[in-house]
Amino acid sequence: MTVVRAAGRGAPEASGEGVRPRSVMSGSSFVTGGYMRNYLIIGASLVALAAPLQAQDSGDDAAAEAPKISSDPFADFRPEETEITVTATGTRIELEDTGQAVTVIGEHEIQSIQGADLTRVLERVPGLAVSRDGGVGAVTNVGLRGAKGEQLLVLIDGVRVADPASPGGAFDFGNLLTSNLAKIEVLRGSNSTIWGSDAIGGVIVASTRAESGLQASAEYGARDTATGAVSGGIGGDRGFLGASASYYRTDGFSQAANGTEADGFEQWTAGGQGRLYLSPSFEIFARGRWAEGDLDLDGFPAPDFALADTGDTQDTRQYSGSAGAIYDTGPLFVSAAYSFADTERVNRDAAGEPTFSSDGHSDRVEVRGEWRPIGPLLVNFGAENEWEAFSTSTEERQTTRIFGAYTQVGIEMGPLAAHAGVRLDDHARFGSETSFGGDISYALTRDLRLRASVGEGFKAPTLYQLFSDYGNPALQPERSTSYDIGLIHGDRSLTKSRFYGALTAFRRDARDQIEFVSCFGGTDPFCADRPFGYYGNTDRARAQGVEVELGARPSDRVTTRAVYAYVDTENRTPGSANQGNVLARRPQHALTLSADWRTPLRNFTIGGDVRMVSDSFENAANTTPLDGYALASVRASLPFGERFELFGRVENLFDTDYQTAAGYATPGRSAYIGARARF
Repeated sequence: MTVVRAAGRGAPEASGEGVRPRSVMSGSSFVTGGYMRNYLIIGASLVALAAPLQAQDSGDDAAAEAPKISSDPFADFRPEETEITVTATGTRIELEDTGQAVTVIGEHEIQSIQGADLTRVLERVPGLAVSRDGGVGAVTNVGLRGAKGEQLLVLIDGVRVADPASPGGAFDFGNLLTSNLAKIEVLRGSNSTIWGSDAIGGVIVASTRAESGLQASAEYGARDTATGAVSGGIGGDRGFLGASASYYRTDGFSQAANGTEADGFEQWTAGGQGRLYLSPSFEIFARGRWAEGDLDLDGFPAPDFALADTGDTQDTRQYSGSAGAIYDTGPLFVSAAYSFADTERVNRDAAGEPTFSSDGHSDRVEVRGEWRPIGPLLVNFGAENEWEAFSTSTEERQTTRIFGAYTQVGIEMGPLAAHAGVRLDDHARFGSETSFGGDISYALTRDLRLRASVGEGFKAPTLYQLFSDYGNPALQPERSTSYDIGLIHGDRSLTKSRFYGALTAFRRDARDQIEFVSCFGGTDPFCADRPFGYYGNTDRARAQGVEVELGARPSDRVTTRAVYAYVDTENRTPGSANQGNVLARRPQHALTLSADWRTPLRNFTIGGDVRMVSDSFENAANTTPLDGYALASVRASLPFGERFELFGRVENLFDTDYQTAAGYATPGRSAYIGARARF
C-alpha cells in the first residue's frame, strides 16, 4: 500500500484528532488515511472538571470540502492507523511498504499496559534489552539487537534528544515516561542512510499526545508513588493548538542493592504544539517539550568504592523544540524545520553543594521530502546541518558541526516495494562518511510478505570523547553494516487480521567501536598526559540472531501476544583479552508474553504479562554474571461509559529478586490503582 500525500484529493478531517491525514491509495481505491499483597495501598483520585473542547467550525461549505494535508511527518495517529511509520524513510510510509524491521506501538496499547514506566512498554519490542541503575528515573540504557545504548538514535516529537555532554552521547530513557505518549516507533537495524549519526543499532521515535478534546489520568500505589497527566487540544480546518503536562513522584527504594535508604524521584513535564493551515498545501508548525527531574543517588564512597547509600542527588533539566513549515501538493512533499535540544545536569552532595555539572546542547536545521515524479516511482531526500556544544564543571565549552545529505529512490508497485539510498556526511572534526542502504518488501500472498534490508550505520565521536580529560581528537566514527530477512503474516495491530506472525533473522557487524582504554600498568605512549586512560577506536563486535513475533485475536474480546529474541553477541577485537566473549549486559534470550480478556461483565478487562530474560554478564571480561529472571504482572480495567475508566495492576507479582545492572536494586512486588477520563 502506498502513502500518497495529495492536496486536492479531499481527505477528510480526522475525527477527534489534531492532525489532517494524507490520503492512502491501495490499487485503484482510496482509504483515508487476584492476587494482591495485603499491604496494597488502595486510593486514587481523579478530578477532571473541564468543558469539552469544541472543534473549530469553518462555517464555509467550500472550506469544509477543502483538501487536507498532514500537519507534519511526526504526527500521531489513531490506534487503527498505527501501521504507519516515519522511521524507514524519514516521511510517512505504510509498514508493508518497507523491508526494514519496524515495530509500532500505539496509544491504546500503551495505556492498556498501564503505568509511567516506559521500559514495560519497550519490552514488547523484539531484540530490545533494558538495563537500569535502580528504579524509575534512574539511568536507563536501551539497546537493540546487541548494540550499545549510545548506538541508538532517539527522537521525541521529531527532535533528536541525545545528550552531547554525556560520555557516549546516549539518551537517558530514565527521563522519558509514558504519561502523555501516543505512539512509539522502533526501527531495528542500521539506518544512517536516512538518519545519519547514531543510527547503528536502530531508531526510536516517541510522539506525545496531540488530539482534540481533553484527557486526564491519575494513579497511586507502592512506595507512595503518584502520577498525574493531562492533555488537550482544539483544532479544525484552520489549525490546531494542543498542550500536555504530567507529574510523577515516588519515595522509591535504595538504588544500592545492599542499601537501606530509599532513593526517590520526582519529575515535571510540559509540552505543546501548534499548527496553522495557511492553504490546502501549506502550513507552519511549532512544538516544544520541557522536563525537569530530581533523582536521589547512591554512590561509591571510599575505601572499597562499592555502591552504597549516600545523600547525593542529581537534577536533570531537558528542553527541546522545533518550528518549521510543510508544503504538500501530492506529488511533492517538503518539510523544513529548525530544532534544538538541551540537557543540563547538576550533581549535589548530601549538603546540597554542587559536585559536578554539565550542559549539552544541539541546534539543527533540516529539510526532508518526498517526490513522486511518475506512477510508482518515488524519491526521498533530505539535508541537515547540526551544531553541537558541551561544557562541564571540569571541561571548557567545545563545539563541532556535522552536515549530511541523502537521497533514496524507490518503487512501490502492486505487491512490490523497494528502496535504495546513499548519504554523505561531513564532520568538522573527522571528515566525510558515506552510508548506503536498501530494502525490499514483496507480498507473496494477500497476508504474507517477504522483507529484507541491508543498511550501514555510523556514529560520530562525542565531544566528551574528543575533548574531555580522557579525550582523543584523532578518533574516527564507529561503523556498522546490518542485514536482516524475514516473513510477516498479517498486521501487528490486529485490526486487519486475527493473527499476526513475524520471523526475522539478522546480523550486524560493527568496527572501530569507541571504548575506554585504561592506562594503568601500560606502556602506551598516548598515556603520557592521560594517566587514567583515554578513548580509542579499539573494538569490533558482531551480533546476530532471530526474532519471533506472534499475535492473535481469536475473538473480539481476547488478544494475546508473544515476542521472543535470540541475540548472540561476540567481541571480535583482534588481540583483546576479551576476544570471543559475549558483550556486557546483552542476554541471549528474552521472551515477553501478554494476554488480555474483555469480559462480558460491563467490559471489565483483565490481563497480564510475563517477561523472561536469560543470564548475561555485567562486564566485557565476563567475570561478573547477571542471573536471568522471570517477572509476572497482572492488570485490570473497568470502563464507565465512553469517558471514564478505573484501572489497576500488580507488577513483579511473585516478588522476584533480580538485577539488570550489577549492584543496583530493582523494585519488588508493587500494586497501583488509577483512573482516566476523556472529554
